[in-house]
Amino acid sequence: VQLQASGGGLVQAGGSLTLSCATSARTFHNYVMGWFRQASGKEREFVASTSWSALSTDYADFANERFTISRDSAKSTVYLQIKSLKPEDTAVYYCAATRDWGKVSANDYPHWGQGTQVTVSS
Repeated sequence: VQLQASGGGLVQAGGSLTLSCATSARTFHNYVMGWFRQASGKEREFVASTSWSALSTDYADFANERFTISRDSAKSTVYLQIKSLKPEDTAVYYCAATRDWGKVSANDYPHWGQGTQVTVSS
């Protein structure tokens, strides 16, 4: 399972960003895809996940209003759109894959992309 995250960068507070996670069609159609983030000095935390069918999504409480996870089956790509960015959103964002729906612990995701840095300036 290979995951390639991209789309991070330096953004001003209040701006928006869309992260992408590209994978193979086999992985895309058979795995739950999730996004996590890890700020400097903090533990990796769950942001959102989407089922293989895209019929179900799950969000961390902090992500309910400003984060949107979506899937593009034609491109075998999962996206994480972040609106109204805040300095506290600064972190390395990782995409991850697991067979099991409903998992929010990083320990339950065996497959990881390399991460993409998001930096929000105030």
